Amino acid sequence: MSRAPHESADGSDLVLALQEEVDQLKEAVASHAVVDQAIGMVVALGRVTPDQGWEVLKDVSQHTNTKLRNVAELILIWGRAGQLPPKIRAELEDALDRYGPTQVPGAPAEWSAQ
Repeated sequence: MSRAPHESADGSDLVLALQEEVDQLKEAVASHAVVDQAIGMVVALGRVTPDQGWEVLKDVSQHTNTKLRNVAELILIWGRAGQLPPKIRAELEDALDRYGPTQVPGAPAEWSAQ
């Protein structure tokens, strides 16, 4: 019986490969949950649809050169602590202007387009 090139006689390489895959799947599930929660915050605070909330997160990520998951984490921290890096806040405001009817709560009055 021949083995695949990545398998050792005792199967330890296969076990390691499967463990790595499980770890990656766990990370993906955790990341997805963070992004979904951030979309929920954007939907609630920005009065946008879930699809628009997703687009807002993507825009903020792209325009700030920040990984989407990191943007989502920052938005969740903002929801708990009220703090958001100025660059992210400004881009969030701009994205919500493109997709939604409102301004970011707590943003300076001069950000309002009214």
